[in-house]
Amino acid sequence: MRSDSLLAALGAVPNFALNVLFALYFLASIYVYVSLIRQISVRTSVPAGESGKRFGLPEAILAAVLISLLLRGISASVSRPSAQVDARDLLANLLLTFALVLFIVAFLRFRGFDLSSLGGFFRISFFRALSTGTILILAAYPLISLTDAITRRLFGNGSSKQSIVELFNGSRTIEQRIMIIVFAVAIAPVVEEFLFRFFLYGVLKRYFGRFLGITLNALLFAAAHTHFPSFAPLFILGSCFTIAYEWSGSILVAMTMHSLFNSVSLTALAFPELFPQ
Repeated sequence: MRSDSLLAALGAVPNFALNVLFALYFLASIYVYVSLIRQISVRTSVPAGESGKRFGLPEAILAAVLISLLLRGISASVSRPSAQVDARDLLANLLLTFALVLFIVAFLRFRGFDLSSLGGFFRISFFRALSTGTILILAAYPLISLTDAITRRLFGNGSSKQSIVELFNGSRTIEQRIMIIVFAVAIAPVVEEFLFRFFLYGVLKRYFGRFLGITLNALLFAAAHTHFPSFAPLFILGSCFTIAYEWSGSILVAMTMHSLFNSVSLTALAFPELFPQ
């Protein structure tokens, strides 16, 4: 009996150590993002990554149209949640989104905006953007994981998955999987960060301020994925992306974080034996 108790105690040691490590990791995560928010809140000069020219009424109108289209798409997805997404849908969505990005780029150039200065593309080096994005996405994971755990506890695990996840799991050819990986790791981070952080957040910040802009932007980002079980974790993820962009002044940092997050997610899907959850 004493031997069984000793074995049980020894078996509990690793779990206790892991819980302590995660608690420390979580506290460090909170410290990092609270520090970023505090640094952002004390800024009184022109916001990082933004040139002297500011978004105005024409950009606000375009953003309102974009948000209305986004909400229509969300409503349509909610009304037919059982619809399946295939590779053709993914390609069509990609082409449509690219056309939208090109239109916004042309519109802003016509309005006289310097996009490289506005997005902070050359504000920091590529390697610094990569290292900063890596650190900040690592710091975001405990916040996302805790939010996901709370959501599962409140609403259950659920059986549905995001469309892109179901498409990846159901793909039967290497070509299709490669297309999904390229889309998720290289294309989606660039396109989504341009639309949500570079443009929509820029407009929301101009009229609602930084912190309300961050909140509204994260709500739109989470809702755009049309997957209720992931809404809260995606809201936290979107908030971390926007905070990182506002703090660093470079959209490259947010793009790096987004790409790394998608890379880890796809790796977990491809090798489920390494990632139980």
